[in-house]
Amino acid sequence: MEDEVRASPGRAVVLVRFGEIALKGDNRRQFEQALARNLAARVRPLGPFAVRTLYGRMVLEPERPLPDGAGLVERAARAASCVFGVVGAVPALQVPLEVEHICRAARQLVAAWLGLAATGPAEPPNAAAAASQAPPVPFKVNSRRANRQFPLDSLELNRVVGADLLRHFGPRLRVDVHHPRLQVHVEVREREAFVYDGEHPGPGGLPVGVSGRALALVSGGIDSPVAAWMGMKRGLEVDLLHFHAIPFTTQQARDKVVRLAAALARWHSPLRVFMVRFTEVQKEIYARCPHPLGVILMRRMMLRIADRLADRFGHEALITGENLGQVASQTLRSLSVVNQAARRLVLRPLVGWDKEEIIRQARTIGTYPISIEPFEDCCTLFVARHPATHPTLEAVQEAEARLDVPSLVQAAADSLEVVAVDDGTPLPEQPAGAPRPAAPMEPQA
Repeated sequence: MEDEVRASPGRAVVLVRFGEIALKGDNRRQFEQALARNLAARVRPLGPFAVRTLYGRMVLEPERPLPDGAGLVERAARAASCVFGVVGAVPALQVPLEVEHICRAARQLVAAWLGLAATGPAEPPNAAAAASQAPPVPFKVNSRRANRQFPLDSLELNRVVGADLLRHFGPRLRVDVHHPRLQVHVEVREREAFVYDGEHPGPGGLPVGVSGRALALVSGGIDSPVAAWMGMKRGLEVDLLHFHAIPFTTQQARDKVVRLAAALARWHSPLRVFMVRFTEVQKEIYARCPHPLGVILMRRMMLRIADRLADRFGHEALITGENLGQVASQTLRSLSVVNQAARRLVLRPLVGWDKEEIIRQARTIGTYPISIEPFEDCCTLFVARHPATHPTLEAVQEAEARLDVPSLVQAAADSLEVVAVDDGTPLPEQPAGAPRPAAPMEPQA
């Protein structure tokens, strides 16, 4: 690798930072391997990239020269910034461990940032030719020396690179270490250095797949897609479960959920959406049970059906978008009664969030514009004017005795349709039978 680096100074790569993974102990290597697999899968459609692991970093390297190399690396960095476990991803210049090459790469980046044409492969024009009437750009150099054998420490390298940039760009730049518009970052590693001038922030968290599998109940609203995203962030491989009530709900409401899945697939690709017909369950509850208990009964039935599907597809937990106290069916008593219908762990990532926090996160992950479209889902149908806020388990079980619960659950589970969504594009429907292959890693301890 060192010979390759020396042969191609200024080589464009993607430098990936990860955070929480670096704090792991004996199983750290497993988390790094999972992140490397996920990164490779995410950038594979863009071209052939190799993934190399450094301490606290990964490098995505084009395996051969490609047309539009710089543009491809930029697109790969943006793609990598949507992978859970990544704190930041940036196009960088990979250079040998020599001050001359580091300074040359810094000049190359600054020239591009200032919009100047280079006079050679990596050299910007001299200061006299580049001078203009524009005010100088405040800049700083921020070096990090992970390789203690490198002859200059971080402060010395900052001064050397900064002085070189001022010599070449003269009145176009001025040093401002407190409020820079332009930052030139230099990372000195064991065998090479990386120079870059910005970063695409990532979501952090853990790589998808390291914490097991979960089935997320997703309506067409704001909360549940955010809850599913939060489960993904904690390393869960997630499938989405949507209950529709056609003909009481429209095809547009069903399609809306597929588009929500498309937005989430930017972060977790591919995604599977499990579509289940809930119409008969709702009709039976509405016809036979007290209306104030209707929402509680529906949620308990949803958890039973989700449990049945989780048994079939190998999910270890369920995820819901419920939030303590947000609506009448989400009081502590209501959540407790609903929870007792499930046979496996129910995760509620948003339980302590307020609505504004949820909305901000929905905007960030790209689901909010879709969630607010005015297509009703089954959760908004048959809602009592005065729903019960403090139901007792005895009253709920008495109401459920009027229903043929096993038959309703089985019929709903049998109505399953599976739609795969890959990076925002729905794929052909999959058979509803076989689960995904077993996860390659053990769940996190």
